[in-house]
Amino acid sequence: MSYETIELTVEENGVATVLLNRPQSRNALNVKMCAELVSVTEQIEQDERIRVVVFRGAGPAFCAGADLKERKDMTLSDMTARRVAGFAAYDAIEKLSRPAIALVHGPAFGSGCEIIAACDFAWATPEATFRYPEVSWGTVGATQRISRIAGIRIAKELLFSGRVFDAQEAREYGLINRIVPQDTIEEQLMQMAGDIANAKPLTVKLTKHSVNAGVETTREGAMAIELLAIEKNLRHSDWKSAISTFGSVKGE
Repeated sequence: MSYETIELTVEENGVATVLLNRPQSRNALNVKMCAELVSVTEQIEQDERIRVVVFRGAGPAFCAGADLKERKDMTLSDMTARRVAGFAAYDAIEKLSRPAIALVHGPAFGSGCEIIAACDFAWATPEATFRYPEVSWGTVGATQRISRIAGIRIAKELLFSGRVFDAQEAREYGLINRIVPQDTIEEQLMQMAGDIANAKPLTVKLTKHSVNAGVETTREGAMAIELLAIEKNLRHSDWKSAISTFGSVKGE
């Protein structure tokens, strides 16, 4: 498939990259990009070659938020439809069965933060900046993922104030996992993505599902989810071979 606002590339090792590709607009999220993000996740799910997905931005920004120029002539119903489209895009990323990783450089505001939070984890350069500007723009949004990641009190501060915060703070809050220099982040992250891609696909998918589903229920329910995943993995994976080769790699 071809896209207007994003690009999908797939490497031989199973690592796919989804590039937000509106650099002239700092990759601001418009209606078209929302729809294409949903479409690309569907394409990824149908492609058995893909084992890991990296989301990144073209140009100097990861994603500068919603496309405000697009909104100038929108009606109330248009605005509601646009917000629903955004929800669908973030949800599609979050529901990918493969691990999704965000590589963040430059500004990640509003919708950019939502995309990061919808991924399984994120790395950023020291120069990356973050902001939740919704309240400052007179709208409501981004209230759910950041509160679950950073906690309610941190989420309220960031949402109410709309202030810019740096990569160090973002790591403290759990929005990103690591801060890596610009000149090495791509190499290091792609190495990790390749390592994940080398793992058994079913085992990775079941692990992701167990974590995501488990945190939404009780401890007892979460353990039941994990046990079902364990049983499915045992039935459908070559776990005996994996155990027999463990420790055979030099240095282990």
